Amino acid sequence: MTTLAHLAEVRAAAELLYSCAEVESAICRVAAELSRRVAGSNPLVVTVLDGGIIFCGKLLPLLDFPLQLDSVSVSRYRGETQGSSLQWRLHPKTPLAGRTVVLVDDVLDEGHTLAELQRYCVEQGAAVALIAVLIEKRLPRAKPCRADFVGLEADDRYLFGYGMDYRNYLRNAAGIYACTHL
Repeated sequence: MTTLAHLAEVRAAAELLYSCAEVESAICRVAAELSRRVAGSNPLVVTVLDGGIIFCGKLLPLLDFPLQLDSVSVSRYRGETQGSSLQWRLHPKTPLAGRTVVLVDDVLDEGHTLAELQRYCVEQGAAVALIAVLIEKRLPRAKPCRADFVGLEADDRYLFGYGMDYRNYLRNAAGIYACTHL
């Protein structure tokens, strides 16, 4: 069980990797790159819940072109610090056929969830399924997918803040932090 005292300890001991200003600057850069690539293609932006909420919410007002918004909810972590099997909770409601789909998530870690989402979009007839992430982890092993738009990079550590959670808490931390102990 996660207690408030434990959360306070985790937060106090965590290492700040990126300040709010650094994260906001990265989001602006991703928005500019995304705009150059998909403006005029009638894109459908699909937020990956719950982690992608903050990144997507900050990104959308910076995209000055018509788009539609939908969401998807799949999880491998479910409040734990280790991933397990993929669990679908919500599929997009908007038809994907023929669309440029932009999947927006907080972190590209091992890549299993985003690879499955990308595969799903293509199966549903998306013309292209692009991936935009706030953080991509540098891993020594190959990933089953790659991000088309990356805000920031981090080593393979457990992160929280700006949508990333520690046991379903700390998503709202102002900055991106690495846990020093779990």
